[in-house]
Amino acid sequence: MDWDALRARIAAHGMRNSNCVAIAPTATISNIIGVDASIEPCFGNLSVKSNLSGEFTVINESLVRDLKKLGLWDDVMVMDLKHFDGSLRRIDRVPEELKSLYATAFEVETQWLVEAAARRQKWIDQAQSLNIYMAGASGKKLDETYKLAWLRGLKTTYYLRTISASSAEKSTVTKSGQLNSVANSGSAVYVAPAAVEAAAVVEDTTPATDVKFCSIDNPDCEACQ
Repeated sequence: MDWDALRARIAAHGMRNSNCVAIAPTATISNIIGVDASIEPCFGNLSVKSNLSGEFTVINESLVRDLKKLGLWDDVMVMDLKHFDGSLRRIDRVPEELKSLYATAFEVETQWLVEAAARRQKWIDQAQSLNIYMAGASGKKLDETYKLAWLRGLKTTYYLRTISASSAEKSTVTKSGQLNSVANSGSAVYVAPAAVEAAAVVEDTTPATDVKFCSIDNPDCEACQ
């Protein structure tokens, strides 16, 4: 091959970090090895993930470490995080610097998610799968966000994630099977350690009757990650 011409072109125009850096969603793999799923802000500092293997809790281990240093990691903090969907913003006893450091994706202005991605892409040869997180979505905000992504030259965007208009009731289940509902406003109440072992989410919905399962014989199946 004509390597001399390639060297001259790189010397004149530079090159991207080809085949060395790829930003992709690696949700299941990241949970297994204990790292974040992507370069984006954390979706929530405590959440429950469901897949074909069942349900399991995902916790921000760095946050737990910092809260332990301050003597704030206890059963009440666990319940507060559950109640506020993994957000620290409304937990009064958490210092402001920790709230800023561990702000969730929905607490970061959408514009800056796009701006940060625009700066990263200079060093990424392969397209980054950028999720757009938006609290208080509206037609105007959607229009402005995607136009900004286009103006900044993003190669692509991935999922659009918004906060639902209504939230599910948070509750805990004790070993005796008694359901202890958590209030929908204010701080969560203290629950005995035994109650923290299991969590339940109560939703006013009818179970789906057309649930599809993964099948290796089905070429159109999109369930695998």
